[in-house]
Amino acid sequence: MSIDMARGVLGDATIGELEAALRGEVVRPGDPSYDEARAIWNAAHDRKPALVVRCAGTADVIRAVEFARSQDLPVAVRGGAHSIAGFSTCDGGIVIDLSAMKGARVDPERWRVVAQPGMTWGDLDHETQAFGLAVTGGLVSTTGISGFTLGGGVGWLVRRHGLASDNLVAADVVTADSRLVHASAEENPDLFWALRGGGGNFGVVTSLEYELHPVGPQVLAGLIFYPAAEAQQVITRWRDLTAEMPDELTTLVNLTTAPPLPFLPEEVHGTRVVVVAGMYSGAIEAGEAAVRPLRTLGTPIADLMGPMPYVGMQSLLDPLWTPGAHNYFTSAFIEASDTAIDALTRLHLTTPTPSSELHLHQLGGAFGRIPADATAFSQRDAGFLCNVIARSPEPTGFDEHAEWARGGREEIARHGRGAAYVNFTGDAAEDKVRASYPGAVYDRLVQVKDKYDPTNLFRLNQNIRPSSAS
Repeated sequence: MSIDMARGVLGDATIGELEAALRGEVVRPGDPSYDEARAIWNAAHDRKPALVVRCAGTADVIRAVEFARSQDLPVAVRGGAHSIAGFSTCDGGIVIDLSAMKGARVDPERWRVVAQPGMTWGDLDHETQAFGLAVTGGLVSTTGISGFTLGGGVGWLVRRHGLASDNLVAADVVTADSRLVHASAEENPDLFWALRGGGGNFGVVTSLEYELHPVGPQVLAGLIFYPAAEAQQVITRWRDLTAEMPDELTTLVNLTTAPPLPFLPEEVHGTRVVVVAGMYSGAIEAGEAAVRPLRTLGTPIADLMGPMPYVGMQSLLDPLWTPGAHNYFTSAFIEASDTAIDALTRLHLTTPTPSSELHLHQLGGAFGRIPADATAFSQRDAGFLCNVIARSPEPTGFDEHAEWARGGREEIARHGRGAAYVNFTGDAAEDKVRASYPGAVYDRLVQVKDKYDPTNLFRLNQNIRPSSAS
């Protein structure tokens, strides 16, 4: 069977040559596993790639890149498949699927881990917590480590240890010309700089080495629920507290709808609520004092803040973020002024579905102490990050839900400088990408793109266009 493409036809013999060169497998349209292989976490993107290459190792990645380039195929790179904007799949192209590459080697003496890109944060935490170590990971444990890290990576350790990308000390990358390149502060430092915040623009990352930190196994963490009627007061008091919080404490405010869970009174199920979430990663006793003011921001509906395993906090939100729903995430770095808080509380009252939310992340601490030019992630002086999320289990009405999120983002972004978090820009929009980097940083990213991917083979991402494509 040949595969008809907009740019030609891939015949059985051509695909057979690729299959023979792999240790992994090729999945084609018509194969029994094709629909499973092409599915991604975000059901808003229903794409039909010509091939899904399930890579077993770096050699397979090299072969897949060679094949895509020789056949002039669009390339999507998939790790954990959580790409909100749908970059981990494509129509009529090749998906380089890294999800089977899940190896990790922890060095507990040097506090380092070398991990393959198919790992999720749940996978990596399992390996590192065996030694009481961790690195800033995602808020949902099923998120892949690679895309999360390359775009920055905001998590519960961001104020104590910085972004996931700040803790990246080396990476192996298959570039557009199928070379395997090692990037670190000593080797190919231009590429290393760009990988830490520049997204998947420069190649396929096949190995990530992180610096680890002593964390857990027990931390003080959890959620405190407040009624939406007290939202203005709760968020304002929380904002004021953030100025004095220790770096060990990272918090966020979630403007959401109360789920029908047994720890919440039945009368609040389905009503809008304000959730203050946080984790203190130091000693439990010190954490009790640090989180005490969070319990007095208003009239708590439920207080679920207490000692728990670090991995428990890392996976606490997983049941609310299962695959198969339609999602649109967008974001803006803002300052939480009184007018911004007023805008957030008004938006909360218009959320289109029970699972649509607004998140206000506290930044600062170690995140803000990284020099602005040390990595491609440059929004170091931002006080807060706001995510505007439209989510629905069904496709019906989802376009309107996404428009709500876009409009909400534009309103909230007025309280900052217009920059978005590149992992959550919402759309593949060049203007949002440019706005996320200061001009000199963007120009430097273009120089790195020109060197490692001058033809823009890796363009299914928040794209930094090379000079030849400008």
